[in-house]
Amino acid sequence: MIVIDGTNVIFGRMATFVAKKALSGEEIRVINAEKIVLTGNPSVIVERYLQRRRAKHTGNPELSPKWPRVPHMLIKRMIRGMLPWKTARGKSAYKRIIVYSGNPKELKAGEIAIKKYDGVSPHITVQKLCEMMGYKMIKS
Repeated sequence: MIVIDGTNVIFGRMATFVAKKALSGEEIRVINAEKIVLTGNPSVIVERYLQRRRAKHTGNPELSPKWPRVPHMLIKRMIRGMLPWKTARGKSAYKRIIVYSGNPKELKAGEIAIKKYDGVSPHITVQKLCEMMGYKMIKS
């Protein structure tokens, strides 16, 4: 089982790593999903995901694919886009991926060579993206 800490990790780099490992038969756990970073212009990123939730491009929102607002569910849905979803191999790989917001099971993340955010380029965290899509985080 591979445990990946999503704190300041670039989403695309992490998602390709997770998809490849899941397709090869590994069990994957991603913790701290709300701290994963999406690089690019934040306003463009937010608008793209709001468009997906509104589903204007299909005409009828009831027939459109559903995009979640919860951070761990959004990350898992985005990783699904990198898997051959319509095959049995892709569906079994998808079932081997578990994503957590925070670290509920106190899993220990190993050192994996995934590129971290450099702190310079424009970015938005998954937490901020989900809040802009209407997610209300429960304070505990």
